[in-house]
Amino acid sequence: MTQTMAFADIAETVDDALGALDLPAQPAGLYDPVRYVLGGGGKRVRPALVVLAAEAWGGAEARARALPAALAVETFHNFTLVHDDIMDHAATRRGRPTVHERWDVPTAVLAGDLMMGLSYQLLGQTEGADVARLLASFSRMVAALCEGQTLDLAFETRADVTVDDYLDMIDRKTGALLELSLELGGLVGGADAHAVAELRRAGRLLGRAFQIQDDLLDLTAEGDGWGKTIGGDLVEGKKAYLALRAVERAEGDERAWLARALDGGLPAASVPEARDRMSRLGVLDDAARAVADYSARGGAALDVLPDGPAADALRALAVGLATRAA
Repeated sequence: MTQTMAFADIAETVDDALGALDLPAQPAGLYDPVRYVLGGGGKRVRPALVVLAAEAWGGAEARARALPAALAVETFHNFTLVHDDIMDHAATRRGRPTVHERWDVPTAVLAGDLMMGLSYQLLGQTEGADVARLLASFSRMVAALCEGQTLDLAFETRADVTVDDYLDMIDRKTGALLELSLELGGLVGGADAHAVAELRRAGRLLGRAFQIQDDLLDLTAEGDGWGKTIGGDLVEGKKAYLALRAVERAEGDERAWLARALDGGLPAASVPEARDRMSRLGVLDDAARAVADYSARGGAALDVLPDGPAADALRALAVGLATRAA
C-alpha cells in the first residue's frame, strides 16, 4: 500500500463512518446541522494520524479498533470549528455557509455542544484499550485547547504579547489536538509509555510548524490553492508569528509602522509594503527556518515508530501537513 493510498483509504473510511452515525431524526433543528457539519468534508488528517499510529504498533487489527477514537477526534475537531466560526463571525467554512449563518447562533452553539458530547461517546466505544486512560487524555486536550483559545482572545486586548507567548498559545490551541491524535493511536496500538510521550512531543512540535507555516502562507501564498485573502492576518490585526517577530526585530520608525499591524490592523493596500518590510528584516526567512526546524524535530520524535508502511505513511502525512504549500 502506498502512502497516498493509505491516507485516501482512511479518509474515505472516516467519511463513510461519519455519514453512517446513528443520529436521531428529531429534533431536526439540532440534528440536521450536526449532519451538515460532519458531512461537509475536510482533509481528515487528525483521524488518519490516530489510525496510522495505531497500525504502526498493532497492525491491521489495531487499525480497525482505532476507528471510534479517530471518529471522536474528527467530531471534536469539527465541533471546535463550529464554535470558532461563531467567535470569528465567519460566514463560510469549506465553501459553504457556516452553521450560524445557515441557521442561527443558538443552533450553532447547541449543535457544537452535541458534537462535543458525541466525541466522548465515540471514544468510549474504542475496544482493546484502557478507555479510562483514553478519556483522561481526551479531557486534558479539551482543557488545553480551551486555554489556548482563551489566550488567543486575550491577545486581542494585550499590547505586550511576545513570540514566546504566541508559541505557548498555539501549543494549546493547535498542537493539543495533534498531540492527542498521535497519543490515542499509540495507546490503541499498544505503544509503551516512552513511545507515547514521544508521539505527544511530535504532535506539539508539528503543531508549531503547522501554525507558523499557516501564518507564513497568509502573507506569501501564491495561486488559488490558499483560498483566503492574502495578508488577512495583518488586516485583522492578529497577533501572529510574523507580525510579532517583525515588531521584535524592527527599530524606530519602522517598528512604529509595523506595530500598527498589532494595533487594529493594516489597510489591505498596505499588505505588500508590510511584506517587503518583513522580508528586509529577515522575518519571512526566519519563519521558514522555524517551520523547517520544528518539522525536523517533530519528524525525529516520530522515529520512535516501528518500521513499516504505516509508520512511513504517518511520517509523510505529519511532516507534509506542517510544510504544505497551501
